[in-house]
Amino acid sequence: MIQLHDIRKSFGSLQVLKGIDLTINQGEIVSIVGPSGAGKTTLLQIIGTLDRADSGRVLFDGVDVSLYSEKQLSAFRNEHIGFVFQFHQLLPEFSAVENVMMPALIKGDSMADARRRAMEMLDFLGLTDRATHKPAELSGGEKQRVAVARALVNRPQVILADEPSGSLDTQNREELHRLFFDLRRDLGQTFIIVTHDESLAATTDRTIHLRDGMVCK
Repeated sequence: MIQLHDIRKSFGSLQVLKGIDLTINQGEIVSIVGPSGAGKTTLLQIIGTLDRADSGRVLFDGVDVSLYSEKQLSAFRNEHIGFVFQFHQLLPEFSAVENVMMPALIKGDSMADARRRAMEMLDFLGLTDRATHKPAELSGGEKQRVAVARALVNRPQVILADEPSGSLDTQNREELHRLFFDLRRDLGQTFIIVTHDESLAATTDRTIHLRDGMVCK
C-alpha cells in the first residue's frame, strides 16, 4: 500500500534520513522505534505528507504523492491519512463531537453528515455519553480516544500515530493499544506507530528499527 524509495532528508548540515526504503502493507500494524534523534518523527511526517523529503519517492497504491502540489497534498492527506499525536491536540473550545467532525467538514461534508459520522465513531469507541463534553471535562484516556475517532472519521487508508500513549497512565496506555488492534480487526485499519513503548512495539506485526537515519537490518 505504501512504498518509500530512498528517502533522504536534511536540516541544514544535519542529515536526518539517509536513504530509507520501506513498504507498509494494507492492514498492518507497524511500529517504528529507535533512539532520540534517529529520525522517527521526521520519517512519519514524510509518510504523512506533512513534510517533503529532499529526495526519494513516497507512493500510495502506486501513486507518487511526492509530485503533488501543496493543495493536492492537503486534500490527499485529509481523505487518506489520519493522525494521532501524543498530546491529542484537541481544540479546547469545541466538544468531543465537534472535534471529531473537523476533518469531515474540511473535506467538504455537510454539517449533518459530519455530525452523523462523528457520532458513529464516538459510539464505536464507547464515547457516546461524552460527545458534548469539552476536552477539559475528559480524562486523558478519553481525550486520546476522541483523537482516534477524529483520525478515523474520514475512513482513511492509514493512521499515523506519534507516541500516542506517551502521556497516558498504564491502564489507559494498555486500553489504547488494544483499541488499535480492535480497529484493525473491525475496520481493516492500517497503523504506523512511532513509539518508545517497548510493550506496544512487541505486540505489533512488525517493528522497524531506525538508527542514525537508517533502517537497521
